Amino acid sequence: MATGFFKVPVAKNEAIKNYAPGSPERKAVKEKLAEMRAEVRDIPMFIGGEEVRDGKKTALHPPHDHQHLLGYYYKSDKGHVLKAIDAALSARDRWTKMSWENRAAIFLKAADLLAGPYRAEINAATMLGQSKNAFQAEIDSACEMIDFLRFNVQYMSEIYAIQPESSPGIWNRLEWRPLEGFVYALTPFNFTAIAGNLPSSVAMMGNVVVWKPSNTQVYAAYVLMKVFREAGMPDGVINLIYPSGPDAADVVFSHPDFAGIHFTGSTAVFQNIWKNIGDHIHLYKTYPRIVGETGGKDFIFAHKSADVKALSTAISRGAFEYQGQKCSAASRAYIPASLWPSVKELVKADLKSMKMGGTEDFANFINAVIDENSFDKLAKYIDDARKDSTAEIIVGGKCDKTKGYFIEPTIIQVQNPRYVTMCEEIFGPVLTVNVYEDDRYEEMLEIADATSIYALTGSIIAQDRYAIELATTKLQNAAGNFYVNDKPTGAVVGQQPFGGSRGSGTNDKAGSMINLLRWVSPRTIKETFVPPVDYRYPFLEKE
Repeated sequence: MATGFFKVPVAKNEAIKNYAPGSPERKAVKEKLAEMRAEVRDIPMFIGGEEVRDGKKTALHPPHDHQHLLGYYYKSDKGHVLKAIDAALSARDRWTKMSWENRAAIFLKAADLLAGPYRAEINAATMLGQSKNAFQAEIDSACEMIDFLRFNVQYMSEIYAIQPESSPGIWNRLEWRPLEGFVYALTPFNFTAIAGNLPSSVAMMGNVVVWKPSNTQVYAAYVLMKVFREAGMPDGVINLIYPSGPDAADVVFSHPDFAGIHFTGSTAVFQNIWKNIGDHIHLYKTYPRIVGETGGKDFIFAHKSADVKALSTAISRGAFEYQGQKCSAASRAYIPASLWPSVKELVKADLKSMKMGGTEDFANFINAVIDENSFDKLAKYIDDARKDSTAEIIVGGKCDKTKGYFIEPTIIQVQNPRYVTMCEEIFGPVLTVNVYEDDRYEEMLEIADATSIYALTGSIIAQDRYAIELATTKLQNAAGNFYVNDKPTGAVVGQQPFGGSRGSGTNDKAGSMINLLRWVSPRTIKETFVPPVDYRYPFLEKE
């Protein structure tokens, strides 16, 4: 067989299209939106080489138009979970033996399919199924997913090139083996790119995967699966199923071939998963890899030297893009008293100018939250703040689920920096602000560090370099992604590897080599060319 030391194409971040009036991308996605709204999709499970349409049909609706029917998917049961595991394990031998460059070619082709013929469809699916506007869909389901695929191929090749030094007469080498068993990918609703990256990054390293997406992301997950299959993904390498969390857990975490989980979701669910794995640890052939990115209570912290316009823009974008449903969205802010009057007026003006409605109307900056449960939870936080004498709703606060799950961008000002909405993850378009006296800057940094169990993202807005340095030091453990003079959202693959610690996860940094290293099990091979033939060492010889 012909061989070579192959070099993959150098990864570059996909250029973001702007969807301006008259642009070809705007025309293409509008046509695709109309086409997809006019059809009712029948979405199967994918187990091995089979499209499975068993079990209860479950309807899919746009969050911003919950009476409209997008399609159906088939709810998986425990039997489907076991069948998916069996299909993965059956595919494992051939997949692990496939040359890495052929694995790489599949994912590079998938990236090009998303960049070209599937771009409008993956964006339209995300806009309809997850209520993202065109720009938010573009930076997520198109650009970030493409970046994950291309950069991960590059990181894979760099990992394989990592080799040890060798002494004279000895050749040392490392094999980067896939994990022994199957990996479970449990993915969230809020980013199509995360939903696609969690199974594909694992499979890229030669592993086989059982993939359960969020029920509210199935519509776009189906498009991703079509792309993977068209790109040449062999049957059984990634198996897409839709069970309940408890049904999947019962089967997956009691299976002897369970080798790891790649997870993004809530902290409480991840902690329960970790406990479940621990309870079953004696059953497994290997110690499973546990990789998770979980909750956040992300902050914007302003110093008195902050540029007021930069600060207000960071708040307006960081807290309210995609209805605050980003893992990294700003959910709490600490503003010095001297700046608050100006910042408040600028942000109020921004929010009052934001239009809210369906994603099909490109004039809408704000769309719907993901489902009724989320709507009800957020409405209660707002209602509780409205009744609390120590809190004041500065702007927004209206909620309406008549047509879709719409919640106005809302700012709550609180006197207590440890008020409930300064501490608990809310995951919606609600920002809580604490205004502090300018001379309490260092003290407030310490309070911000200790207020929340989370440590995902945060930002410092300041012109004073001493203030920036102090915040960077004081908050070194408060955020895995820390931003200076910017909003705390928008991590780019290959530029800002993403993840946090504390209650926010294992900090294995999606979008970097660090994450891919979790999905391999290295084997060291030492070969001695002329081995010794006598056990005696020179020190044993007489003087």
